[in-house]
This record gives sequence, C-alpha cells and structure tokens, in this order.
Amino acid sequence: MKVYVGNLPFSVDDEKLRELFSSYGEVEEASVIKDKFSGRSKGFGFVTFKDDESAKKAISVMNEKDIEGRNLKVNEAKPMDPDRPPRRDFGGRRDSRGGDSRGPRRDFGSNRRRF
Repeated sequence: MKVYVGNLPFSVDDEKLRELFSSYGEVEEASVIKDKFSGRSKGFGFVTFKDDESAKKAISVMNEKDIEGRNLKVNEAKPMDPDRPPRRDFGGRRDSRGGDSRGPRRDFGSNRRRF
C-alpha cells in the first residue's frame, strides 16, 4: 500500500522519510517529491509498505505528528486519474507568437517613436 505524506519539513530527504516510517513495517520505497528545476523538496512524498496492515498503522500513528515543527498529513495515496490531461504550467494562456490571450507582446524599447 502506498501512503501520502504531506507537510514535510524541507530538510527531510528520501532516507530520513524511510527512517521515520520503517518502525511501522517493511518499507519498500520512500521518496520525497522534488522540484525538477531547483531540486528542492516540494514538501510531500510517498512511502510504499510491503503490507496494508503496516501502512494503516503508520497512517494512524503518524498523521498530525509533529516533525521539526510541522504536523504531518498522512493518508492513503490516491491513484492518479488516467483521464486527467497532463499539466502544463505556463503561468497563463499563451499563443504561438509568445503573447498571451490579449495579443502579441509589445516591445516598447527600441521601436518607440520620439517626439
């Protein structure tokens, strides 16, 4: 069973996450999700247990537990929705010319008329 662990301190890495949950059962995998550009933790991760009973015990004990001043949010991980389209984070709608939904970008630097 896979468990979601949210509100993780940013200092927690994969090994520390494994340590936190290994006392509740055999951990197959523990991974902290990181930003792909900066490599910094996003503050959540997943722990996969070998059996469901261990996962349920970890959820009941670790949910709301204080770790480095942050209360963890621990629950059963939900499977990804296969019908959900991939995320595209462009910070707004863009068109093929590099502008947004209001029109093309304008360069007010060198092309400005001087009176």
